Amino acid sequence: MNNKKISFGVLGGGSWATALVKILTDNDLDKQVNWWLRDKQKVEYIRAHGHNRHYLSSVSFKNKSIVLFDELETCIKASDVIVLAIPSAFVHTQFSGIDPSVFNGKSVVSAVKGLIPETSDILGDYLNLRMGVSPDRIGVITGPCHAEEVALEKLSYLTIGSENQALAQEVANHLQGTFIKTTITDDIYGTEYAAVLKNVYAIAAGICHGLRFGDNFLAVLVSNAIREIKRFIAEVHPIERDIDDSAYLGDLMVTAYSQFSRNRTFGNMLGKGYSVKSAQLEMNMVAEGYYAVKTVHEMNQKLQVKMPIVDFVHDVVYGGKRAKDVVQDLVDQLN
Repeated sequence: MNNKKISFGVLGGGSWATALVKILTDNDLDKQVNWWLRDKQKVEYIRAHGHNRHYLSSVSFKNKSIVLFDELETCIKASDVIVLAIPSAFVHTQFSGIDPSVFNGKSVVSAVKGLIPETSDILGDYLNLRMGVSPDRIGVITGPCHAEEVALEKLSYLTIGSENQALAQEVANHLQGTFIKTTITDDIYGTEYAAVLKNVYAIAAGICHGLRFGDNFLAVLVSNAIREIKRFIAEVHPIERDIDDSAYLGDLMVTAYSQFSRNRTFGNMLGKGYSVKSAQLEMNMVAEGYYAVKTVHEMNQKLQVKMPIVDFVHDVVYGGKRAKDVVQDLVDQLN
C-alpha cells in the first residue's frame, strides 16, 4: 500500500457491516468508504435518510465519505481493500455469480465469523482457493467487539490478522479511533477458527442459561470451551500462540455472556424448549454458530479432538435431541 487515498469496500448490510462502516468513517484518516448492500431499496433508503433502518438504526451516516452500491462487482472494482461482512451462509451464493478476476490487485479482509457451508472452508481459504486471492492479500478482523456497542461508542478492541503484517497494520491504522483500539497478529488460521468456534460455545451458553443453569456453571462451561478451542486449533494449525489473548479468550467470553450475542440468544431459545426452526424464525439476524457447528462436527470426525461441548450443541441443533435430555451427559464431562 502507498500514500494515495485508500478506498475501502464494505460488503454486507447487517449490523456488523454497518458498525464497520461507522468505524471506518469515524476515523480521521483520509479514505473513501464504498458500501455494498444487496437490496437496492436499502441503498436508496440509506442514501436518502443517512441511516440503516434495519440494523443499528441510531447510527447516522450523514455528511460521511460513503459511496453506496447495489452492484457487487462495481463496488469491488472501486475499492482497494475489501472488507467482507456478509454472513458466511450467503458468501458462496453472492460470490458464485462474479468473475474471480475482479479481485486482482485487491486486498480482502474477512470480518465473517463462520465457515462457508458449501465448502467447509474458513474465509481465508475460500478467498484463496475459490476466488484466487493471494494469501499475502488476505486478512481477518476479529473481536471481542459487538456491533451494538460500536453503535454506542463503547470502548472496543479489534485484532487484525494477516500473514502480511504490513497489510494488517494498514487496516489496523484505518480502524483505530477514539473508541476502537487495534492490535495485529500473523495467526490468521487461529483467529479465524477461534471466531468460528466461539459462536458454537455461545449457543451452548445460551442453551444452559435457558435451562436455568447459573453463572457458576457457565463459568465452568466457558473455561472448558477455551480448552476445546485450544485443542482444536492446535490440531488444525499447530503454531505457538497465547490462547488467553483477547482475540481468542476475550472474543469467546463476550460472545458467550453478552446480551447482544445472537448465538447466545439462539441457544437460550433452544434451552427454553423452542424448536430450531421456531428459534430461527423468531430471530431477525443470522446465528453463525448454527452453520458452524455442523461443519466443525464433521471436521472433527476425522481429527478426533475431544470436544464434548461441540458434540452437545450438534446433538441439539442437528441431532433432534432435546437439550434437557442430553445436558447431563455434558455436565458429567466438564471439570
